[in-house]
Amino acid sequence: MNPAAGRGRIRAALPALRAAFSARGIDTTYETSVPGEEEELATRAIRVGNRTIIAVGGDGTCGQIANAILRSGVSCRLAVVPAGTGNDFAKTLGVAGYTPWQVADLVVRGQSTKMDVGLVDGRYFLNSCGFGFDASVLEASTRVRFLKGNAVYIYSALTQLFTYPGTEVSVRGVPGVKHGQMLMVTVSIGRFLGGAFKIAPHASVLDGKLDVCFFNDSNVVDRVKLFVGAIRGTHIGMPSVLSAKVDKIALTFPSSPSMEVDGELRAARSKTVELQCVPGALSVIAAPGAIV
Repeated sequence: MNPAAGRGRIRAALPALRAAFSARGIDTTYETSVPGEEEELATRAIRVGNRTIIAVGGDGTCGQIANAILRSGVSCRLAVVPAGTGNDFAKTLGVAGYTPWQVADLVVRGQSTKMDVGLVDGRYFLNSCGFGFDASVLEASTRVRFLKGNAVYIYSALTQLFTYPGTEVSVRGVPGVKHGQMLMVTVSIGRFLGGAFKIAPHASVLDGKLDVCFFNDSNVVDRVKLFVGAIRGTHIGMPSVLSAKVDKIALTFPSSPSMEVDGELRAARSKTVELQCVPGALSVIAAPGAIV
């Protein structure tokens, strides 16, 4: 449980949430006290024999726990009670609108599916890794305190839309894309980004591929069109957008870039960033029919 998830809104609901799971025989809970502690707590849970972990939090919490599971080498399932700002991973699992009681019922039923994950700079990601405008929006969102939920990312994206200068990117691994000035590059496992944006509408967590989307830099009018299109998932096919499915890709920037990884801002280890898909790596508990 991450009490800081969703900017702390989950904190008051934790007693009722514990009760919901306790009624179904799930009594062991771990609560984070500092940012990033999820991975350490999940590792501890796995070491003492737990084989299903339920993340109560947002995409960052889920990503941290997934890294603990995948590094352990143990067969362990991941479920999520959505409590974050964007909840993109919960959307992938089809539980974004689920109550804790409904998630608990899914866990008790025990059905799981193996999904793909991405790998960048030695870390696994469940949903997306973004460069350029995406990382800039995430950084700006940390300064927005008067909104909540998807509105945080929409507002932050709008403010950056008119000021972000773009970035140079060289690409290896995608035919027809070599070098250029780009607004953004997203590398996705799931379809959603920032809660409101359907950034990779054709992505599948079962196909063993990364869905890459290149947004060429453009004028303000075209940027606004891209913004609206990305919310609807209709930006694919626009003149300034190129998408591709790949096993792996390498991106080179003028200097080590910031990158958005499952809703968290990270600094790349070098100016060349390599990403790859790891097929069927993670067992997850999802709503019936949600995993595609």
